[in-house]
Amino acid sequence: MGRFRDATADDNAETGIDMSPLIDCVFILLIFFIVTTVFIEETGVEVDKPQAASSVNLEKNSILIAITSKGEVVYGGRNIQVSGVQPLVKRMLQKEDIPVIIQADRASQSGLLVRVVGEAKLAGATKVSLAAAAQG
Repeated sequence: MGRFRDATADDNAETGIDMSPLIDCVFILLIFFIVTTVFIEETGVEVDKPQAASSVNLEKNSILIAITSKGEVVYGGRNIQVSGVQPLVKRMLQKEDIPVIIQADRASQSGLLVRVVGEAKLAGATKVSLAAAAQG
């Protein structure tokens, strides 16, 4: 008779809550929110934009190209030069029709800006805009 356990011995043991399913659900929600978040791509350089009298807020999903005061054409933190604008814009427009925004430094050459705009238009961009600092 000593082999059978007493039912009251099990009642005295503390029962715990298994937290692993809760942690799994939290991680799944975290992954869901990370994947569905819209990431804004920055150019990777600081540009002193000129002020404009009229300005319009554009879509967040766009191709941002920067022109520095040293004459560099930058996308995603790397110098792509003028010759890299057309292949970049063409590749990005294959996914969806998004606007091209050029952030030209105040001290950059206007001839370089015209060349970059022309390369973006040759790549098939229908909306090419210039970024400016808000006035006031």
